[in-house]
Amino acid sequence: MSEADRVGRDRGLRAAVLAGDERAWQTWYDECFPALDAYVLWRCGGLRDLADDALQETWLTAVRRVREFDPARSAFSAWLRGIAANVMRNQFRRHASRQTHSLNGDLANRDDSAARDRGERIARALAVLSERHEQVLRLKYLEDKGVGAIAQEWNESSKAVESLLTRARAAFRAAYDEPE
Repeated sequence: MSEADRVGRDRGLRAAVLAGDERAWQTWYDECFPALDAYVLWRCGGLRDLADDALQETWLTAVRRVREFDPARSAFSAWLRGIAANVMRNQFRRHASRQTHSLNGDLANRDDSAARDRGERIARALAVLSERHEQVLRLKYLEDKGVGAIAQEWNESSKAVESLLTRARAAFRAAYDEPE
C-alpha cells in the first residue's frame, strides 16, 4: 500500500471511529494487535504480566486520545508503538519509585525468580534507551531485518546502521548491567 493510500485509509478509519463505528476500532485492533503485542512483550523482557498491563493501558490511552492521531504524521501502528513506549517508561518509573528491593522478592521458585529478574532487567534497559537505539534494536532483533534492509528503509548507509547498532548494543549492555 502506498503512503498516500495508507494516509487515506487511516483518515477514513479515524473518522469512522470518531463517529462511533465499532467496526473501525475492531479493524484497527485486528490489524495492529499482533505486532503491538510482540513489540510490548519484547520491551517487557518477555514478562507476559507486564506486557498485558502495558497493552491494556496503551489501548485505553489510544481510545482517549484518538482525536490527536494524525495519519499524515505516522501510521496508526507507529502511533500505538509510541504510546506503548511511553506507557512502559512510566510503568517502570512508577515501579522503581515504589520499590527499593528486587521486583521479584515475593516469588517462591528460584528459577522463575531468576527468569523474572532477567526479564525485568531487559525491560528496564530497553526503557532507558534513546528512541533511535530502541528502534534499531527492534528492527534488527524483533522484526529480524538485516542491516541492509534497515539502511534502505532509513535512507542511510549500511556502515552508518552498523555503527548505530554497535552503539545501541553498548547502551543496552550498560543499562542492563546497571544496578537497580
